[in-house]
Amino acid sequence: MIKRIARYFARKKYCQAVIITQADLTIFQEKPTFPMVMGILMIVFSYIIGLPAVFFLTMFAVWTKKPLVGIIGGPLIYAISTVVFVIGIRMAGLKHIKALFAWATRAALEKILGDEIKGIAFLSQEDAVASEVEN
Repeated sequence: MIKRIARYFARKKYCQAVIITQADLTIFQEKPTFPMVMGILMIVFSYIIGLPAVFFLTMFAVWTKKPLVGIIGGPLIYAISTVVFVIGIRMAGLKHIKALFAWATRAALEKILGDEIKGIAFLSQEDAVASEVEN
């Protein structure tokens, strides 16, 4: 079942491009800039204040027997962590995030499909060339 789903996604344009170009993480070899470092720290901070903070706030609400603290505070803290996460991604650099997702997609498909991935990418590339010739 998982292989069938992976085959389906491997035929999509994004996945084909990632496989054919052999997406890697060489972009991370560049010296990090100050905004990039701050963005990464904000992403890490958003994980710290995300679900753990909601969990502890909920436990605090149960302990103090004030359910409104958990009902209002939980979603509020989670929303704040989401905003911090998005700002962190923008500061860290969209090209870095795209490179990370491209690499992760390629790595996951290669792990699931193995050598079969090269055949799917090659066949898909032939189909694209054939459709261009017809047009």
